[in-house]
Amino acid sequence: MRNLRMLRKRKPSFYPDQSIYAEYACSEFGLAFEELDGGTGLVFRISSATASHCFGGGRCSFFPQNTATAATLAADKYFTNRILERAGIPSLGGEYFFLHQRHRAHRAPGHERDDAFAYFDKLNGIAFAKPLNGSRGDFAQPVQDAAALASYLDAVTVFYDSVLIQPLVVGNEYRIFLLDDHVVYTASKSPPFVEGDGIHPIRDLLDTRNASLQSNGLSPVVSQDHLTEQLDEVLPAGERRELPGRMNRSAGGTMTFGTPPDEQAAFALARRAVRALSLRAAAVDIFTDIGDDPNAMRVIEINANPSIRFLEDNDRADLILQIWRHTLTAIGLLRV
Repeated sequence: MRNLRMLRKRKPSFYPDQSIYAEYACSEFGLAFEELDGGTGLVFRISSATASHCFGGGRCSFFPQNTATAATLAADKYFTNRILERAGIPSLGGEYFFLHQRHRAHRAPGHERDDAFAYFDKLNGIAFAKPLNGSRGDFAQPVQDAAALASYLDAVTVFYDSVLIQPLVVGNEYRIFLLDDHVVYTASKSPPFVEGDGIHPIRDLLDTRNASLQSNGLSPVVSQDHLTEQLDEVLPAGERRELPGRMNRSAGGTMTFGTPPDEQAAFALARRAVRALSLRAAAVDIFTDIGDDPNAMRVIEINANPSIRFLEDNDRADLILQIWRHTLTAIGLLRV
């Protein structure tokens, strides 16, 4: 872990996490790491004595053991749910809706903005919405009436061209990271929160949190409309108030190592899910303990290009190396 910490300190704040992990893995495995973009970490090459492979930052996949088709299907939340449904795997379902008129001639009817309100009515005026191809929890939030849905769609339209609207499901959330059929780690996920200082009201705490998120290209954690009656409350120092909705770490949610209550059933569900999409490396997010049924489980989504910063933050460089060993072996730069 010491070598990883030293490497982190030498890199600029904008340097991609996965580029750091790749360079760290190369130093541990005796491979050559070559940065190709003047120090940004956005393009790099890993080489052995006989072969090399290039990687890209941003939205480029860091898991070449996944085929392009499988990774692209997983990135589309509706496609993923349809594939899971046909495989008999419980998911959250939902329908997709376009927000712009572009390319309308190329799509089937029933998926335009006006159709979103009709579907919302079928869900009794309460749902969970997220961009169809979004990530990091951006604009992923509950919507609780038609006016809120209209405001939400107006906001999302600026940045995305389509959304997925799903039934609102509440449960305990876990992430299961797999390489082929092997479970590398599991973690429980908790929602973001604001923490009182005994001075500032919740309104100010939310403003500070949301300004930080927006500077990182993310939507606010939660509309202040959801906390209208509490905005002027001053929390005692150290007291926390949870914020409803998404649990992504990038949006302020927390992850801790933890295993679902029915470990074997959860692992079996995750394995079936990644097999259905033909993925070799993926993080499967699931709900357990849904409603009054402690045995109920559903797949929330499948991430074919998951961040592993959680492992670094918890001093598990060994698992980072395990993941990169699998990757580098899959593309022929390491031998088993």
